[in-house]
Amino acid sequence: MESLLDALNVRVIGDGQNYLLLAHGFGTDQSAWKSILPYFISQFKVIIYDLVCAGSVNPDYFDFRRYTSLDAYADDLLKILDSLGVDSCVYVGHSVSAMIGILASIRRPELFSKLILIGASPRFLNDIDYHGGFEEGEIEKVFMAMEANYEAWVSGFAPLAVGADVPVAVQEFSRTLFNMRPDISLFVSRTVFGSDLREVLGLVRAPCWIIQTAKDVSVPTSVATYLQEKLGGRNTVVMLDVEGHLPHLSAPGLLAHHLQRALLAGT
Repeated sequence: MESLLDALNVRVIGDGQNYLLLAHGFGTDQSAWKSILPYFISQFKVIIYDLVCAGSVNPDYFDFRRYTSLDAYADDLLKILDSLGVDSCVYVGHSVSAMIGILASIRRPELFSKLILIGASPRFLNDIDYHGGFEEGEIEKVFMAMEANYEAWVSGFAPLAVGADVPVAVQEFSRTLFNMRPDISLFVSRTVFGSDLREVLGLVRAPCWIIQTAKDVSVPTSVATYLQEKLGGRNTVVMLDVEGHLPHLSAPGLLAHHLQRALLAGT
């Protein structure tokens, strides 16, 4: 059977001594980092890979019985690091991968010297005293739209998620969303929106940089403050003066600048 490193298209690029891992969010694949990579490959060994749900991965690898929670994705992440012989890395996770990194760092804290969390949310649904951004009824309508006509849903969702008026970013996000098999996309969406990691945030020991855009259709700015208060390490919030859930596609230069700040910060 193909190894996990091959199945998830794991690549290590760069000349540095230390490891930097870039993990993409739902609806994209490792190509989402292509404008970010040039800023870091002279300073780090950069690890990139595809989540098992990505359209760039053979859909036969997606086990509907296994990937029912984010823990299974954290398993994959830890296996990748072990297979590569990594003993410590700085982890950059976008959206759902931010939460996957949090879970992995709780289980193996020695592997993660710092977490940089972009557009992270421990729970997307509103709750008593918690504003996640979505009511359950709204989410069910999204699922119904995905099921009824996936292409039409992608065409509507991609510009909303990108937020900013950056047609190239909308085109790129649409491409990787279309690449996903619709049943896998719907299944993963249900898993993500059904997740609630608020109770484990205090177990994180690594220092965290929480990077949030000023207007994100998926994550209210209040969630960044919530994470800063609840995560167990020393935490910094950075608000980017741009719109959208995918700043690595819509404003890569600005995001790279703040990633460099986070990497250089003494922690």
